[in-house]
Amino acid sequence: MLYGKLPIVFLSTLASEKKDSTNSQIASYLLNHLDDIKDIGIQEMAKECSVAMSSIFRFCKEIGLDDFNELRELLISTNMSFEQYSTSSQSKDRLKEYSSKVKESIEMVEESIDMQQIDLLCKEIKKHDHIAIFGLLKAGSVAFNLQSDLLMLGKQAYSNISYKQQLQYISLADENDLLIIFSYTGSYFDYPDIRTLKNKLKKPQIWLISSKQESYPDFIDHVITFDSKRDQNSHPYQLQFIASLIAQEYARRI
Repeated sequence: MLYGKLPIVFLSTLASEKKDSTNSQIASYLLNHLDDIKDIGIQEMAKECSVAMSSIFRFCKEIGLDDFNELRELLISTNMSFEQYSTSSQSKDRLKEYSSKVKESIEMVEESIDMQQIDLLCKEIKKHDHIAIFGLLKAGSVAFNLQSDLLMLGKQAYSNISYKQQLQYISLADENDLLIIFSYTGSYFDYPDIRTLKNKLKKPQIWLISSKQESYPDFIDHVITFDSKRDQNSHPYQLQFIASLIAQEYARRI
């Protein structure tokens, strides 16, 4: 369940830009007309979005794309998908099935999480002054939730929903930084823009929180894993459970 780059960069743009900004206007229009604008040129796209061609060029750069050609490729290759949790015609049955799936996903974390690793991460959080917590899409909201919990506990951490801003922070991180990455499928570092930073990622201490995988990039220092069905329905609940668990365990230390 690797999310495509288009929803990541577009939705992060909508979440981080002012509603009436040019970038927000372009992203919103393109998302609302994906089937209609997949194979059009920049002049026609600018016309459809009611902006100048220079705004389209600038939009590509500011959301972390190389150029308009990469934008066109994303529009052509993106295929949105959504998993339904039940096919029952009865709302009560659908509610029960969904609730059961969520409970099952939490129990899978409970039975598989390594509390010693959680404890070790809390030690690192306590001793570091420069902490960043990142994730993409749903994992991004989990990162914000942990950031909020830590703030209530007197520990400040940085987070940002913008894909481009996450890349910029990571590119400047050094040995004084602690990076906590939430990635349900462990694919955070699989995106091309982040892979290009791999040589720089040997400096900061990196913790990846992910469902169990066969392997992880060698620049990751620690991985906290959990068992998962790797479906869309379990995704936010398992990560949020772990984020809350980290906050609870950190609270014990202070």
